[in-house]
Amino acid sequence: MALARRARGVLAFWRAEQRTLRQGFSALLISSFGDLFAGLTLGFMTGTLQRLPALIVLIPAAIGMRGNIFGALGSRLGTGIHAGLFQPSADRRGFLGQNVTGAGVLTLTTSLFLGVAAWVVSGMLGLESISVWGFVAISILGGVLGSIVVGAASVWIAVLSNRRSWDLDSVSAPLVTAIGDVATLPALWLASLIVEVPNVMTVFALLAGAACIVATVRGIRSKAPIVRRVVRESVPVLLLAGTVDIFAGTIVETRLEHFLAFPALLILMPLFLQNTNALSGILSARLASKLHMGVIGPRPVPEGPAWVDIAINFTFAAVVFTIVGAGAQMMSVVTGRASPGAFEMVAISLTAGLLATVISSVVAYLTAIATFRFGLDPDNYGIPISSSVMDLAGTVCLVAVILAFGVNTHV
Repeated sequence: MALARRARGVLAFWRAEQRTLRQGFSALLISSFGDLFAGLTLGFMTGTLQRLPALIVLIPAAIGMRGNIFGALGSRLGTGIHAGLFQPSADRRGFLGQNVTGAGVLTLTTSLFLGVAAWVVSGMLGLESISVWGFVAISILGGVLGSIVVGAASVWIAVLSNRRSWDLDSVSAPLVTAIGDVATLPALWLASLIVEVPNVMTVFALLAGAACIVATVRGIRSKAPIVRRVVRESVPVLLLAGTVDIFAGTIVETRLEHFLAFPALLILMPLFLQNTNALSGILSARLASKLHMGVIGPRPVPEGPAWVDIAINFTFAAVVFTIVGAGAQMMSVVTGRASPGAFEMVAISLTAGLLATVISSVVAYLTAIATFRFGLDPDNYGIPISSSVMDLAGTVCLVAVILAFGVNTHV
């Protein structure tokens, strides 16, 4: 009898979450398909990575930061929709306008920081690298170009979700992180061309860096309450997140020969990291909304509704990472990029993905309850912290599994 009750409870749980599963799967599959193009861009950037030493150190951080900033924007807008605060309006003083302005300031602040941090960390680790002006110019120009696309897409998704009664918490994170990958990699590649003109590069880096500093100060001192809170609360955690992402890039740099020998792994990497971020973002956003609405409390042990969200994420992970490995393999075959093999690609993606999902579930939950307990907005902290941790943890999981499967660098 007890077993029958549990079985009925499980069936009721899945029936209740059909909408979330359907919308979440759709968003993840669409974002994964889109991210194939980001992976292809990286797969064809082998020459650029060889020509510009340590550029790969910046790439995961630049990609991750777009997801951190605009994933958090989507999370805040999702909470605003639930709370009845969201109104599609071009008024910069309104809820939407202030949130978008805050995201713009954060883009400039973090782009300058990432450029300098990539150069500093590369030097600390003794890696051959391009100049600090090269890093700063590429980071700011690539960041701004990518953010224009991602920011517009984030607002459009929020407006559409509000109009069609979609669950923005389930669709925003995967779509925004995928769009961030697709937009950021080509933007970084275009920005890298500035290195070919050293004088222009140096002047641009100095002027753009000064503009970023001015924007940061104005954001911190803004009279608009949402802008001021978003910038003040987000800057410290985003700088910490960016630092973590930089170290994720150094892990790839130290094992770059595996990725250069098998460009299929370069195609896989953005796909893989995007989905680890998307899953952590979905969980972070859903937990933040439940905390704000009082559905769950900030308790050390997850309550029932939180366990439901965690179980949904593992369901997503098992399907999505299988598709990711198969998709990367398919694209490598179509484009003639070397691959370690179809079985290896799927096995690497699924194994590393499930390991990463365990970590992301713990990080997303602990971050949400900790920030809520301290009176902070988990929408501002959950996605940046979990995404940055997952950039590093996901990279470690991916590289570790590649090594564990004995992928040889000799083609």
